[in-house]
Amino acid sequence: MAASAVNVMLAVHEKKTTAVDLYRPLRQYIATNFSEREAQMAEDDLDSVRQMRSEVEKPTNPSPESRRDLLLSYYRAIALIEPRFPISADRSHVNSLNFTWYDAFKPSKKASLQSIHLEKSAILFNIGAAYSQIALSADRTSPAGLKQACNGFQSAAGAFSMLREAVAPKLAALGGATIDLSVECAGMLERLMLAQAQECFFEKVIADAKPHGICSKVARQVGLFYEEAYATLNAAPLNQHFDRTWISHIQLKAAQFYAEACYRCSLELHGKEEIAEEIARLKIGINALTDAKKSVKGIAAPLLDAVSRLEGYMNQNLERAIKENDRVYLMRVPPASSLISLPAASLVKPVLMNEVLDASKERLFSNLIPDNSTKSLSRYTEMVDDIIRTQAEKLQQGSEITRVKLKEMDLPDSILALDGSFSLPMDLKEDVEAVQISGGPAGLEAELQQLTDLRRVNQELLVQTEELLQKEANEDTQFRTQFGTKWTRPQSSTLTKNLLDRLNRFAANLKQAAESDARIERSIRDHSTFMSILDRRPIESALPNLARPIMSLDNNEDAIVGALKQSLRQLENLGAQRAGLEDMLKEMKRKDDILPKLLATSGSHEDLFKKEIAKYDSIREEITQNIEAQEQLLLQIQAQNEEFAAIFNLEDYKVARDKCYKQIAAAIAKYREIKDNINEGMKFYVTLQDAINNVKQQCSDFVMTRNIQCREMLEDVQRQMAGLNFASGQSNLPRTTSHPSSDPQPAPRSSSFTLPFFHRPSEHARPGFSQPYTNYSQQQQPLPPPSPYQAPGQYQQYTNQPPPPSHDYSQPAYPGWRGPYYNTQMQQPATGHPPPSPYNVPPQNYPQGGYYRPQ
Repeated sequence: MAASAVNVMLAVHEKKTTAVDLYRPLRQYIATNFSEREAQMAEDDLDSVRQMRSEVEKPTNPSPESRRDLLLSYYRAIALIEPRFPISADRSHVNSLNFTWYDAFKPSKKASLQSIHLEKSAILFNIGAAYSQIALSADRTSPAGLKQACNGFQSAAGAFSMLREAVAPKLAALGGATIDLSVECAGMLERLMLAQAQECFFEKVIADAKPHGICSKVARQVGLFYEEAYATLNAAPLNQHFDRTWISHIQLKAAQFYAEACYRCSLELHGKEEIAEEIARLKIGINALTDAKKSVKGIAAPLLDAVSRLEGYMNQNLERAIKENDRVYLMRVPPASSLISLPAASLVKPVLMNEVLDASKERLFSNLIPDNSTKSLSRYTEMVDDIIRTQAEKLQQGSEITRVKLKEMDLPDSILALDGSFSLPMDLKEDVEAVQISGGPAGLEAELQQLTDLRRVNQELLVQTEELLQKEANEDTQFRTQFGTKWTRPQSSTLTKNLLDRLNRFAANLKQAAESDARIERSIRDHSTFMSILDRRPIESALPNLARPIMSLDNNEDAIVGALKQSLRQLENLGAQRAGLEDMLKEMKRKDDILPKLLATSGSHEDLFKKEIAKYDSIREEITQNIEAQEQLLLQIQAQNEEFAAIFNLEDYKVARDKCYKQIAAAIAKYREIKDNINEGMKFYVTLQDAINNVKQQCSDFVMTRNIQCREMLEDVQRQMAGLNFASGQSNLPRTTSHPSSDPQPAPRSSSFTLPFFHRPSEHARPGFSQPYTNYSQQQQPLPPPSPYQAPGQYQQYTNQPPPPSHDYSQPAYPGWRGPYYNTQMQQPATGHPPPSPYNVPPQNYPQGGYYRPQ
């Protein structure tokens, strides 16, 4: 390994290997232990693995990024091969594979083993090397390049960390591996990569002109990482394995950044005018650089230049500080042994490689699981499930016992009430919040006013409709008086009976609705004070307080409360511990994958099961201890609570609190009752308004039709009178007749015009009239085609057989209620007789109560 002449940092070269044919041995194992059919199905996977191994041996793309991606893919493939293909010298295993890898730092040394662990260790080492090369190739003069370098070194540290912790120990147990794959070497490389990642951060804080104190802490951590790597290099088995320039580089880097930390700290001390310590720090840093430069050899020129510049700056500042101290401050320079260690700040850590190297989503050899392994795995899973279920039930039972016991003792509610932080029960609090959101008791007045406005609108519509019919009736009476028997048209009262009956019933409904509205208003007025508790914000201010006793003999209330609170905190900690233990059980089960061990183990699996199940013993013991500790603590809390209740008169407080709960609940019920009544009233008035508007439209159509009939009859009467006058020698027509329409002159009528509404085929026409008028009190016969002056079906509704209304006005305005808004007599279906009006209900059939619930 050599230092970069440009970046003055180190990268790791990859390990070299010899060619290995994975295809034939693995295929032979599948055919022997599974079947030839499955061997044929796995040929694509085997070919993929062979291709990846070939590219690892002879790279086709030399870029660090491409090498990294290839190595990651191949490592995931190895992770899938390991549990399915036991590779060893055993005759029942894949025993024809022999992996050979050369040492990365001494290429003359190599290791050859029939073990997948050598392959995994070497590939993981090369992954770390690829990341270090990516980091070294980044342009650290730009922010993006500096970030890329920092991330690359941290990823490399993650690969070497995984090698040190998980893979290298298994390889060490086999023996025969090269030193570069030892636990010590992996740890040294991890420290080195972290040092260079931290050095990237130091370059960033310097570029960003951060305060000298921060720069000193970052630099000190860089030095610490280098010092740890240097210490490992000077110990066995690495002390005789690396080139001297490699060791010198790391030694000088450690001294450089220790001096850099001293230099940055001295700048901060100078700003604070602490000249004496500034001088001491500068001397310590300069001595560290001087000692390191004496023993290092073969250092890259850029690194030596950087160290020399730093040493020059420190000497200049030291000379200046000594002069200032001799002339101005006259402080005694403390000895180096009296100074505290410089603080450090670590900003980097190894990147976890588990997610990057996770092979669970890969599909290679997914169908190759032996039957005996599947059965054994199922049996082991049942054993684990039984443990998890039993222990989870114990935890849940412990939590339930705690909840019940505390509720019996009214804890921690009584403690919260004493502190003034007690809250309503959740269901009651939600009900109060719902009331406040909907406007609260204060908003009922506004809603009552809306109810009044709706009633007034209905009354006005009713009056307008009645005036419409009354005006038509007055005009009809005027003509009847003027013409006497010649005015043969039916009287208005015989035709409008049903309409008037409906209007009368509407008026009766409105009258009873007004009485109900008055009862609602009285209910709001009578209960406004009672319901005002719901407007309190927060509602907890309405609750009684648990007060301290007025007199105390020994003033030990605080001690009793403090002890009870402490016990409750301990109980809460036990509950949190139980929750953590339950999560730990689930996580242990999730990670408990013994399939690779089953695939690699021959013969009976009982010993393996005992060993694997034993890892749950510790958590089962923790659960038992937790339950026992809780039982003892509950007994202690019960005794403390009895003493607390006696001193603070807890029973009287609970009575007052429960009474307040009932008051709030009753206020909510009364508010909802009034609110429901108002809502029902609004629904009634809206429904009634539609009914009145419908009848008003019918009345308007009726009046329009009567005006047309009146005009035609007036012309007939005038024609009769003109004929009689002509016969008697008179030529003048009466000029004093009034006309209901706005036009004083009657419209001319065609001689062929007939009014089908009044025509009855079985009745002879009366003398002097163009058509007879029907008897409106009898059943109407089928009608001829309509007149061009009327819309189809327009007049039929005013006969003594009215059509069914478009709305069922007999439905209750307030569904579910039997108040004055509710019409108890439902409309009957037509049976050949006129159906009763939906509002034609005898007054005695109306309930006497209001549409609201009894107050």
